Amino acid sequence: MPEVVAKPEGKRILDLYRRLRQSRARLVGRDGRARTLPASPDKFLAKLIADLSKGKSVAIVQNDAQVTTVEAARMLGVSRQFLVKLLDRGDIPHHMVGTHRRVYVRNLLEFRAKRDSDRRKILDELTRAEAADGLYDLGPADDRAG
Repeated sequence: MPEVVAKPEGKRILDLYRRLRQSRARLVGRDGRARTLPASPDKFLAKLIADLSKGKSVAIVQNDAQVTTVEAARMLGVSRQFLVKLLDRGDIPHHMVGTHRRVYVRNLLEFRAKRDSDRRKILDELTRAEAADGLYDLGPADDRAG
């Protein structure tokens, strides 16, 4: 049985959602594509629940959210040392807060989307090349003979 939201809370939720839309907040997919928020919170929540039920990751982050190098490395699934090398090379924009590096989440998401897209392209090219060479037609016994 669905739970009913009390009127004052419902009004605050609608007001918050309107302010989000007015601030031009965007939904950013794992592929890096940004989409505007749906017209109503109902559609937004339906999309959110559908993505979660498909096993997709969902994060709600402020546009100017910043993370430490430890948090950024965790988000990318790399070591902190590797992340620092990416920052020092200029692969991911960052700024200093005192002696500490900070990274905007939006820059991390853009980098991750590009990295994942590049990886997918390389894997697709390898798959096409192996298919063209007939490697997918070989059986296990044929594989050892070559």
